[in-house]
Amino acid sequence: MSLRLRGLLLLPLLRRRSCSPLLLRRRRLLRGWPPPLVSAIPSRAFGSSGLPARACASSGFSGMAAVSPPTPQQQQQRCVVEVREGVELTEKEERIFRRLLDVVRHFGLGTQLRVAGGWVRDKLLGKDSTDIDIALDNMTGQNFCEKVNEYSELLGEEQKGIGVIQCNPDQSKHLETARMLIFDIWIDFVNLRSEKYAENSRIPTVEIGTAKEDAFRRDLTINSLFFNINTNTVEDLTGRGIEDLKKGLIVTPLPAKATFLDDPLRVLRAIRFAARFNFTLTEDLKDAASDEKVKSELGSKISKERIGHEVDLMMSDKHPVNAMCYIRDLGLFYVVFAFPEKPDPPVPDKCDRLCVSHIEVAWNLAHSIGCSVFSGGSDSKSQDEHRRLCFYSALFTPVRNTIYLDKKSKKIPVTNYIIRDSLKLKASDADTVVNVHAASEKFAELINLLESNENLTTVKEKLDDEYLEIPTDSVKRVLAGLILREIKDFWRVALFICTLTYPEVSSGGDSLGQPDELHQRKEKYTRAEQLDGVWKMKPLLDGKAIMGIMQVKGGPLIGKWQQRLLKWQLAYPRGTTEECIEWMKQSQSKRQKV
Repeated sequence: MSLRLRGLLLLPLLRRRSCSPLLLRRRRLLRGWPPPLVSAIPSRAFGSSGLPARACASSGFSGMAAVSPPTPQQQQQRCVVEVREGVELTEKEERIFRRLLDVVRHFGLGTQLRVAGGWVRDKLLGKDSTDIDIALDNMTGQNFCEKVNEYSELLGEEQKGIGVIQCNPDQSKHLETARMLIFDIWIDFVNLRSEKYAENSRIPTVEIGTAKEDAFRRDLTINSLFFNINTNTVEDLTGRGIEDLKKGLIVTPLPAKATFLDDPLRVLRAIRFAARFNFTLTEDLKDAASDEKVKSELGSKISKERIGHEVDLMMSDKHPVNAMCYIRDLGLFYVVFAFPEKPDPPVPDKCDRLCVSHIEVAWNLAHSIGCSVFSGGSDSKSQDEHRRLCFYSALFTPVRNTIYLDKKSKKIPVTNYIIRDSLKLKASDADTVVNVHAASEKFAELINLLESNENLTTVKEKLDDEYLEIPTDSVKRVLAGLILREIKDFWRVALFICTLTYPEVSSGGDSLGQPDELHQRKEKYTRAEQLDGVWKMKPLLDGKAIMGIMQVKGGPLIGKWQQRLLKWQLAYPRGTTEECIEWMKQSQSKRQKV
């Protein structure tokens, strides 16, 4: 018997393991298997083995075929998504819901409790979710939380703190939300509401509403479903939610253009969910999303922080290429990724298509290489970060050498501007992508050297100086070590971007669609990847020891000798501390003679 049929008043006999919200969220974002209960998947989602593609457990990417937004023909052939008939509750969910019903009954509140939105959608698709938002029909979230604490006190239990999230229109929070911890799960409580928008504002007039009004004011029909805790049933008050979920359609409950003009951020949410579930944007929705007025409103009404948050969720999800293709095809690229004034050189025509073609090619190449591209991180979280920043680096590769002048006439990479100013992401994200681009160009010289000794003499001359001559057979190792130590943990990502861009990808990215070309680039990456470890070595001597040997009290000279010492260690990996000191003493004697 399923947990759903046992009812909320019976304790289940089988205990289930619970996971932290962070772990479950990461699983939802990165899991590629099981798929969202699809009875059949379009052929482009299958690998050569015929099995559905799935994400690598360690990196969030591997074995996953490149996926672009479906063509109209593919949309027509799209198979029906398998949706469960009801919601199966875990043991903890049953305990939570039973406690909430006990509160309603004990105080005679007469409240209908409904779980709203994404939790219901994910449950019907057979996915785990701890994102429980409960809508109340006759009281505020804070008042209900206070009743929950009052009931807990009657049972002799510890009362929980209540967090109240105030209205924040800039963050798309139009009504006060109360939050509290119930049986180790954070639950949000909010009123059912209706919204009315003024013509020139995305901030609505919010009023207490009915469940049906609340359902119709939501962004998408698949997010408008309720699970009524009192009756233990799913409510589809728009009459379309379940049907659109089965058909894999992204549809707005009300006319799409009016919905987007009310809140243009919904355009990006529609794209994000279409990409995440591999669902189809309907034609009227695409027409509305590409409408010039909607695009203008998206750029003027929505804060850059909110736009950046949605984009970052797309790039962290399972199908970032799908999302970027939708942004390009709907004409939203320059709205989302705003460029600074007077970039140098000027941004070329069709730069949006060139950027997206690079992330498509990167997806194909990473699929060919496997998980190692993102293995620079020490744990799954850092590997996910490598993956995310790798695809940002790929997306902005075409403008990696484009700069602009800031207010102080300082040259700043355009990539830095897009990430920090247009998307308002972390400064460290912008710095990492800029550093990856810079290191990738240095890797180009190394890859050429690994493939041919044609430039060996030139590189050797650049590395040599009057105190150190690099053995010819160590030139490649020294060059690799210097590059890798500069980029450190992200060296694999930089090497990957180098492999992606040298030789340059054609404007349409078609060249890497050919198996031979893809294989050649994979071989370039694999040859250079074997250099792992050369950057992790510790210096044999610290700055104080160098000052003693060179008989100086510090200054720029010590930094130069630290760099020279690094090259010596790379050139002589088996050299001992004593041998290193002897070399430096000889160099010191030579320096004094000079």
